[in-house]
Amino acid sequence: MAGGGGVSPLGPAPPMWYHRDLSRAAAEELLARAGRDGSFLVRDSESVNGAYALCVLFQKHVHTYRILPDDEGFLAVQTSQGVQPKRFKTLPELVLLYLQPSQGLVTTLLYPVDREETALNDDRDYSDGEDDKPPLPPRSASTSTPPGPDTPTDSAPAANGLSTISHEYLKGSYALDLEAVKQGACSLPHLNKTLVASCKRLNGEVDKVLSGLEILSKVFDQQSAFMVSKMIQQSVNQGGDQELENLVTKLAILKDLLSSIEKKVHTFRQVKTQTCLCALSFSLFLFLSFSLVKLDVYLAELTKIGKSQKHTLSVDVEGGRLVVMKKVKDSQEDWTTFTHDKIRQLIKSQRVQNKLGIVFEKEKDKSQRKDFIFASAKKREAFCQLLQLMKNKHSNQDEPDMISVFIGTWNMGSVPAPKSVASWVLCRGLGKTLDEMTVTIPHDLYVFGTQENSVCDREWVESLRTTLKEQTELDYKPIAVQTLWNIKIAVLVKPEHENRISHVGVSSVKTGIANTLGNKGAVGVSFMFNGTSFGFVNCHLTSGNEKIARRNQNYLDILRLLSLGDKQLSSFDISLRFTHLFWLGDLNYRLDMDIQEILNYINRKEFEPLLKVDQLNLEREKNKVFLRFAEEEISYPPTYRYERGSRDTYVWQKQKATGMRTNVPSWCDRILWKSYPETHIVCNSYGCTDDIVTSDHSPVFATFEVGVTSQFVSKKGLPKSSEQAYIEFESIEAIVKTASRTKFFIEFYSTCLEEFKKSYENDSQSSDNVNFLRVGWSNKQLTTLKPLLSEIEYLQDQHLLLTVKSLDGYESYGECVLALKSMIGSTAQQFHTYLSHRGEETGNIRGSMRVRVPSERMGTRERLYGNGDPSVSKNSYNNPAYYILEGVPNQSAAALSPELLPSPSSANPPTAKAPLPPAGARTKPPTAASVPSHPRRPTAGHTVRTIRVQVGGGAVVGSTLNRPPPDFPPPPLPKGALEMVSEAPFPKPRPAYPDVAEVRIPAANPGAQFGGGGAGALDDQSCSVLQMAKTLSESEFSGQPPRAPSAPPHLRGQGLGLGLDTCRTFPPRNPITESIAEDLPEEALWGSSSSSLSVGESSVGEWLQRLGLERYEQGLLHNGWDDLEFLSDITEEDLEEAGVLDPAHKRILLESLRQQQQQQQQQQQQQK
Repeated sequence: MAGGGGVSPLGPAPPMWYHRDLSRAAAEELLARAGRDGSFLVRDSESVNGAYALCVLFQKHVHTYRILPDDEGFLAVQTSQGVQPKRFKTLPELVLLYLQPSQGLVTTLLYPVDREETALNDDRDYSDGEDDKPPLPPRSASTSTPPGPDTPTDSAPAANGLSTISHEYLKGSYALDLEAVKQGACSLPHLNKTLVASCKRLNGEVDKVLSGLEILSKVFDQQSAFMVSKMIQQSVNQGGDQELENLVTKLAILKDLLSSIEKKVHTFRQVKTQTCLCALSFSLFLFLSFSLVKLDVYLAELTKIGKSQKHTLSVDVEGGRLVVMKKVKDSQEDWTTFTHDKIRQLIKSQRVQNKLGIVFEKEKDKSQRKDFIFASAKKREAFCQLLQLMKNKHSNQDEPDMISVFIGTWNMGSVPAPKSVASWVLCRGLGKTLDEMTVTIPHDLYVFGTQENSVCDREWVESLRTTLKEQTELDYKPIAVQTLWNIKIAVLVKPEHENRISHVGVSSVKTGIANTLGNKGAVGVSFMFNGTSFGFVNCHLTSGNEKIARRNQNYLDILRLLSLGDKQLSSFDISLRFTHLFWLGDLNYRLDMDIQEILNYINRKEFEPLLKVDQLNLEREKNKVFLRFAEEEISYPPTYRYERGSRDTYVWQKQKATGMRTNVPSWCDRILWKSYPETHIVCNSYGCTDDIVTSDHSPVFATFEVGVTSQFVSKKGLPKSSEQAYIEFESIEAIVKTASRTKFFIEFYSTCLEEFKKSYENDSQSSDNVNFLRVGWSNKQLTTLKPLLSEIEYLQDQHLLLTVKSLDGYESYGECVLALKSMIGSTAQQFHTYLSHRGEETGNIRGSMRVRVPSERMGTRERLYGNGDPSVSKNSYNNPAYYILEGVPNQSAAALSPELLPSPSSANPPTAKAPLPPAGARTKPPTAASVPSHPRRPTAGHTVRTIRVQVGGGAVVGSTLNRPPPDFPPPPLPKGALEMVSEAPFPKPRPAYPDVAEVRIPAANPGAQFGGGGAGALDDQSCSVLQMAKTLSESEFSGQPPRAPSAPPHLRGQGLGLGLDTCRTFPPRNPITESIAEDLPEEALWGSSSSSLSVGESSVGEWLQRLGLERYEQGLLHNGWDDLEFLSDITEEDLEEAGVLDPAHKRILLESLRQQQQQQQQQQQQQK
């Protein structure tokens, strides 16, 4: 921003203590390294564009002061309310004052911390070392990339001309002016002529701009338009000696005119919005059959300035019609009727929560969009439900629950593609490929990312469409193309899905030399597919074996600067803005191994040793890049650097002017992804072609099965006001990596909320180490959130984004995402996850919350895909070694957070022992075929093993279990439960999760108790388990004696000879039972337990609780099965009518009843 009077806020040259684009965490590290009180630096603010942050070190703590510009461009340090700020034109002037003592800061500024200047040579990056000069951008203008600063213009000759004029004045005319001043002259005529000549081009440009603004002024400000025209005419007619003054006058007119128009437009928008909202009436007539609904709204588009048009929308669900009526003169009405098949799409505005766009079909291949403003976001959602209900009733095609996505990346080597790239789009070649039976099935989305692609955009897209048409016989529609020089991304969609795509966005970031050249960088595309957000990033990072740090920085720059997705989520980087984010491209990470060893391993097709020295894998293990991203196992040879025209030979040497350059064979071309927790995504293929040989890179492909959501439609009608769901927090605690000691608050974002919400400031704060801070919020500091809809089926698909921000600078210290699915229930559930900021892990956050759903809104539906386990990720902040590595004394590791450290060893150690996988080992994640009941995405670098379960008479059944990564601890237990644990606090360190292979599952024995009922870890924590289990149903178990709990719900039934997967359904009929297992330590999950088939229950609820199937209590009671004595007569048909549809659950219930009946008969015989 410019300071007062057009002065740069940085002064003539940026001072060395100013650090552009420095992150908050990096600033704290620099100050900690300086180590002296009074050390300071200034960086850009992360929360306000154009603002700065003054960071000062005092007593080992970093204090941050915001420097904000005012309306006139002056700078001031933000002060407390009522304190008059001191204003400055430039940052150096501001810092100069605070170098003096007693100016209101925590300490005087004493020692500036200078930025580290990087040599230009470090930035040089010439296209994989192939060229001596970076490639020029394509000559053909891209339709998706507007000309930017890289576009050649005629500004260079102009700059040279100005330099010549100035030089001539200083050389000759300057002496004449000086002499005239000595003789008493009051003007500098020669300087005036020089300035007039220099500003000649500026004069012409100002005239053009004024002419255009004059038209706008006539539209928005008719009163001043005449005066403006007169002033412009007068200034144009003047000339001669007054020409320079005229230019200044015109610039002043230009400034005032711009300000006037901006204010008029702003005022007009406010008046218009208030008029719409104040006069807006919402009348909803909902019959039991949903037959007809009327809705009064306003048309957001104005046909006449200053007037709004009131419309009434009538939805005839049974007739399949939408009637749009508008009022005309004398209470007459004009209406238009749209049948269900003419309504193409509903587009919900992300910026204005009560605005809805409806796309109508006018003619063939032509559409019209109209925007409507509703009274509230809830009213908009109600209307969308009714309209979707109407479409569902009359449409032959259901909305998809799952789609297939193809992603391809290819460095084309600056040569055109061959005539056929069929093997690429059909996923044929090496690695994990599709089965021949499914290879020709068309995917719903195709995403093509290319680098060094010299083909113009239109030609490239048409060639892709032609290829897809030949292979699928479908005419795919391009929805987005983005280009940065020769880096391109193109997204094509099935014709049937075209109207399911909305909110399309594109962006690009340059990371070439000095971050100004586009030969390296990234392009991105984002959009909504119905209710699911997608992001795709295609990048080309710095080349060279040794440029690891530069590649890492490229990634972080792209993550921070790529502008995609919902603009309301600007506090979050793009890795948290999308339900599913895919990152592809030529990442250029290499193999750190001798070339001959690499070639030997490739010849033997032994890729595991090479993957252990893959730079990308190594950097990901250090959490330097791609935090919590996943990648499918690589089972194909390195895709770079082949001899062109062949795939048999790697060309790894290149003679350069500076000597011989080595490019070892490497997996440069990669595809990674990151998805929200508890969403469905499975990678079905990941490989490369072996028959496309025009480039020195092989094309890489991957396909994914992705769960999506659509417009929710309630099956129980619109909710009453008493049926509101609530998201309630009991407490939240966060550990953040910072040397600051400011106060913090939390912001909550979600598509299920009308607007984002804030908590109050934290009410507890402590620190055992200067580099870490623990902050906590009690229930009174946390706000209760009210979702737009209250149905459990809707809430199970929702996610909540949290960001922890400081009060001093309103900057984020960490962000995370939580799935609501596991939090639904009448009792509070615990969550625990990591915090990240700008791609780096910055701490962790845990707490207790619940999503309270009215009992009338508890219905669910089945989906095409199964229920994935909650997605949890490894978190180094729970590992004592993390603090040791950061320089924290070893003895303080436990003091930092005893509850976060690994729990004591189990009282019953595992009976079987299997070696843990080596660090960095990569194992094959499960495929859709291997886990048909609940496939989910693998977490890269973690093993998914097969447990062999002994069934009945000795048959062994294989079952695949997805579990969290081994070093992510479960959430801590309540204090009451912790007091019952063994007195020894840390008798022996152990892994947070036992190895799955160590688990021994007993064989079925219907007559015996499950697990033997010994005193294990589960019994030690029985009080806590009972406390959580008691609150699962709506009724309280007051007066009941404590019971030793049975096995966790998602392991029940194994004692009856059932596989691990058989008890899983999606969605869970009561997600609370599943989430209880997340609250238990791993010993409780896998340890022995008491019987799950006890006969002492006094109610149906207790019996179901003992079986872990309390989710069915409401259905049984509703159907009259409210007494245990009558349940002995229940049949499979009766269970199905009560909502028990899972065959495994029916078997458990009937077997339990049969055993109870047998035991009762035995007792009666003994009594006789």
